[in-house]
Amino acid sequence: MSDRVFIITGAARGIGLACAQRLVDDGHRVVLADQDAEAGALSGRDLAAETDRAIFVECDVSDPLSVHNLIAETLGAYDRIDGLVNNAGIAIKGGALDMSIEDFDRNLGVNLRGAFLVSKAVAKYMVEEIENRTDRSRLTDRPYAIVNMSSINDTVAIPDYLAYTISKGGMHQMTRAMAIELAPYGIRVNGIGPGSIKTEMLASVVSDAGAMKKITQRTPLGRPGLPDEIASVAAFLLSEESSYITGQHIYADGGRLALNYTMPVDDI
Repeated sequence: MSDRVFIITGAARGIGLACAQRLVDDGHRVVLADQDAEAGALSGRDLAAETDRAIFVECDVSDPLSVHNLIAETLGAYDRIDGLVNNAGIAIKGGALDMSIEDFDRNLGVNLRGAFLVSKAVAKYMVEEIENRTDRSRLTDRPYAIVNMSSINDTVAIPDYLAYTISKGGMHQMTRAMAIELAPYGIRVNGIGPGSIKTEMLASVVSDAGAMKKITQRTPLGRPGLPDEIASVAAFLLSEESSYITGQHIYADGGRLALNYTMPVDDI
């Protein structure tokens, strides 16, 4: 068992919950944070039923006070924070011609402002802990890491999901900038860019044969990914096995970004 503690935002379901499950399975302690109190509490109870190494904290990542409470409750429960997965995110449909200002602000508020607020709070805690050490030469003794859950849409674009695409592009650059800023403290910051993953957000596509054909045509591996496959990447980036990796993005997309044409696919 490990004494390392990780916060995962947007952990009530999907990729966030898969990350929490993986980290618990690896013997770590996790704090599941989500705005959906009912689903989050249920997921937290399920993990806590398996082990005493998980708690749920209701949190609106776009609200500084709520983020402050998340940090306080984490430290109150476990007295340390070793890593963060910024996974909370929403996707509101709308392009430049029809998206409301309110929807634009809300999408960036959760996806980009939220990731910034939680990262800032966690990084400040980590830096203070490091600066309080008597021996600064041994920064690897307690490795710290932040993982930002971006998307392949930080590189390619969806015109009718303008704000979502912008938020992921901003998260990509935030990852790089924070990695450079925090590197002198030994704090690593990396990102993951999932492709099409079988979560609730993709449920309507998975049940539509035509939509699934489009996904497989643009995915060389020929299938959507699974949340567990993304969680494996997050676990690696949080671990000491990735100790010399920072400022990078790993695209777990089945080869989609490498493809400049569609793949031939048999009828489903």
